Amino acid sequence: MPRLTGCYDIIIIGSGVAGLFAALKAAGSNRVCLLTKAALNQTNTWLAQGGIAAAVAAEDSPEQHFEDTLRAGAGLCDREAVAVMVAEGPGVINELLELGVPFDRQDQTLALAREGAHSRARVLHCGGDATGRLLQETLQRKLAESSVTVRENIFVTDLLVHDGRICGAKTLSGEVITARAVVLATGGLGRVYARTTNPEVATGDGVAMAYRAGAAVADMEFVQFHPTVYQGSRENETFLVSEALRGEGAVLVNRYGERFMPGYHEMAELGPRDVVARAMLDQLMTGRGPVYLDITHKSRAFLKERFPTIYRLAWEQGFDLALDRLPVSPAAHYAMGGVLTGLNGETTLPGLYACGEVACTGVHGANRLASNSLLEGLVFASRAVRAINAAHSFPACYDDELMPAAPVMKWQGKPGDIRALLRKTMFEKAGVLRDGAGLQALSVFLDRNARNFGRQWADQELWELRNMLEVSRLIVKGALARRESRGAHYRSDYPGTNDRYARRQVWIAGKEEDELHGPVAV
Repeated sequence: MPRLTGCYDIIIIGSGVAGLFAALKAAGSNRVCLLTKAALNQTNTWLAQGGIAAAVAAEDSPEQHFEDTLRAGAGLCDREAVAVMVAEGPGVINELLELGVPFDRQDQTLALAREGAHSRARVLHCGGDATGRLLQETLQRKLAESSVTVRENIFVTDLLVHDGRICGAKTLSGEVITARAVVLATGGLGRVYARTTNPEVATGDGVAMAYRAGAAVADMEFVQFHPTVYQGSRENETFLVSEALRGEGAVLVNRYGERFMPGYHEMAELGPRDVVARAMLDQLMTGRGPVYLDITHKSRAFLKERFPTIYRLAWEQGFDLALDRLPVSPAAHYAMGGVLTGLNGETTLPGLYACGEVACTGVHGANRLASNSLLEGLVFASRAVRAINAAHSFPACYDDELMPAAPVMKWQGKPGDIRALLRKTMFEKAGVLRDGAGLQALSVFLDRNARNFGRQWADQELWELRNMLEVSRLIVKGALARRESRGAHYRSDYPGTNDRYARRQVWIAGKEEDELHGPVAV
């Protein structure tokens, strides 16, 4: 039976950079509860290597950052959202410096790296390639000093809706926690793919629960695959190899030792991630793979200082980056799509806000510019809290009719088998390369299995599987409807870009869907 266990001003769900920053921003004038499904540091933020892009250098400007972001987004960026992010980015960096984030320095000035598709060196980093970990550790220390109620290992199953507003959340254990606003910061959905850089917790829970509650989601077909992920002999033998290595001169070579990227893009290894990923697959499919990342022209001392995490991980797999080429291949990395938001993190459901990877602000368009994700999470988390504080205050409410008791189901089979098959099939048919026939077959598979999971479940594994199925269906629906290739979405049966599709696809549960553009086009 559902039971009311807490009443707050703001509930924040998720503990990556967006959730932690939102909690710190909200703590001064609100009763805040932060819920996270695992430990605080089990996030994509913790794993982030490259850094935070911001126009802080004298020779750089928000205008140049704006243009680079639009170029990477392949015509689908929300220009106003991008303008907000690049303009407020330097101020956010100053706030992080005041909080004590230990950004690397060179001769007393902030050290800046250049990554793919950036026209300037503008990526701030910490500990060489440990930016996410050191950023998260700093924010967690500040959070521990605040008044925020932090609850780890709490799995949220549903958002609560009353009179058309979000007013709280329900947990797997049956707790009901109410608030006048809920901020989703649940991160990504990379675990729907067999090969991914994302941690185990990234099962798309926030997108799924928002969609079930009636919020609009957008751009779900755009999933970015990071080109350079270590390719071990087994699925779990993976680790991200930051784009910053290519910024420092690392090149991609095939099995014959031939550098191939100059033949695919004018920026070679620093081209957009979708271009690099497809070029690598082309090498594999034409028999010139496997593909290796080669940075052996750099000294061991340089590599151990600039990329200590990557150097150590490679060493543990038997590779010395100063001497050896590292086998790499693409893996699911970042979802450009998510819960549709406005410039203040507001969703289409009053009382619900979203920031970070779970949100679709429109900043990334069809393809995220490297190292824009941490900046986007920080900027829009701050804006969401400002909007909540400025909004008319609705009292948190709870009624037994809001979340009536429902039969809890137990699964008799092996959900792990379905999960493994889902991830394998999504990677093969809705990954870097797609076509209509494969997507249709995948759609049938998802529809058949989704019918078995649209109910209340007794354990977290099944809830996660339900969420994975729901977000996979949204990815596939978007990919089928978008009959072109653009950014991270590439269909071999529609290899060209079509101006007819220079628009975002928005999906709302229960609304009539248009075959080409979804229920709403914006």
